[in-house]
Amino acid sequence: MIPLPLSTIAEITGGTRHGPPPGAPDVVVSGPVVVDSRAAAPGALFAALKGERADGHDFAAGALAAGAAAVLAQRPVAGPCVVVPDVQEALGRLARGLLERLPDVTVIAVTGSAGKTSTKDLIGQLAGRAGPTVYPPGSFNNEIGLPLTVLRADAGTRNLVLEMGARGIGHIAYLTGIARPDVGVVLNVGTAHVGEFGGRENIARAKGEIVEAVPPGGTAVLNADDPLVAAMASRTRGEVVTFGRAPDAVVRAAGETLDEQGRASFTLVTPEGTAPVALRLHGSHAVPNALAAAAAARAAGLGPGAIAEGLSAAVPVSRWRMEVTERADGVTVVNDAYNANPDSTRAALDVLVHMARGRRAYAVLGEMAELGASSVAEHAKIGQHVARSGIAGLIVVGANAAAMAEGAGQVGSWTGECVQVDDVGAAVAALSERLGPRDVVLVKGSRVAGLERVAAALLAEGAR
Repeated sequence: MIPLPLSTIAEITGGTRHGPPPGAPDVVVSGPVVVDSRAAAPGALFAALKGERADGHDFAAGALAAGAAAVLAQRPVAGPCVVVPDVQEALGRLARGLLERLPDVTVIAVTGSAGKTSTKDLIGQLAGRAGPTVYPPGSFNNEIGLPLTVLRADAGTRNLVLEMGARGIGHIAYLTGIARPDVGVVLNVGTAHVGEFGGRENIARAKGEIVEAVPPGGTAVLNADDPLVAAMASRTRGEVVTFGRAPDAVVRAAGETLDEQGRASFTLVTPEGTAPVALRLHGSHAVPNALAAAAAARAAGLGPGAIAEGLSAAVPVSRWRMEVTERADGVTVVNDAYNANPDSTRAALDVLVHMARGRRAYAVLGEMAELGASSVAEHAKIGQHVARSGIAGLIVVGANAAAMAEGAGQVGSWTGECVQVDDVGAAVAALSERLGPRDVVLVKGSRVAGLERVAAALLAEGAR
């Protein structure tokens, strides 16, 4: 963050400054901007958000004691502060005001039903080769996380890579109002959050808001393999660059292969030339993400050789996304427990099958949340997919995922075992009874399922 006097922060946010006393030098905020008082550091601005469980105003004194320069608040606190009607909205205004003071920053924003965070991490690593780059840890993709990421940029930043999520129509438009993308990337339109949106067409309408915000002279990066995404070309004023496996995609992959760990190699094809890529990420579903990142990096000025080299060097950054770890006894644990939807779950299962050739495979699957009226049917389809894949066992965790077991049972040719358990502890116990040397186990579910604890327990057990 660039240093900003408290009076300037009040002007940007439309707030009222309280302190320092008249005649005293103005307080200067040099960053970071934090919403957790425990992360406060000298020069920081503490945003006192009021949540369901805690009120940030109660922690303002602690943040100031830790060295925070000031507080962004909805009521005066004992110390320098800017009082605003709504702290969350003020965060967005402050982020927008900061970007207006950084005209040399290229904003690259990515959205999609699946793969947003992994693609954001790839773009961030590629863009870092073109100049100082800021990109968020994990999934900082909402009305709070995105402004906090923007506010990490400073005068030396050249690329700002943002992830934009949506729970409804208008959400991405709000985020692009904070940070207008010079490069807007849409990965796919799937079934994630379909219960909240009411259909894939509404998801497409919401995701397309990102390319509507791309200005003339900017670039809209669209998936040529997804008709709903490709159709967004008519909604942007920027140059359209497509990516995908389609032969007419501007940025595409040729000669795709997978190694025994499910890591893809291919030839990157661009209008400027070709170059070989060997990904360190697991699964063929990483290829479209890599191509999207390549198209975004190309728009930011990188050539095919630098892009291919960067993709081949890129590593997983955000945790619990296809993390592959081999225990001392040879058991391979695939931790993909950060989140789940039908598309990403099928993709992860396909990776499991590929990795387990000649070995026993188990899938530990939890609820796929926010599917609305289609939830039971979608969970049953995943159970059928598991059974048709021929893996050794399925462990279904939680009542909300029970339809997976029913779906698996509908495939009469499956000779594997299906176990339904109530919670994480029971899932770990069931696995402990079954896993043997060289088995492969996939752990996946939505955040509400908390299945990352299953993976952690498995790895801890293997370390004994």
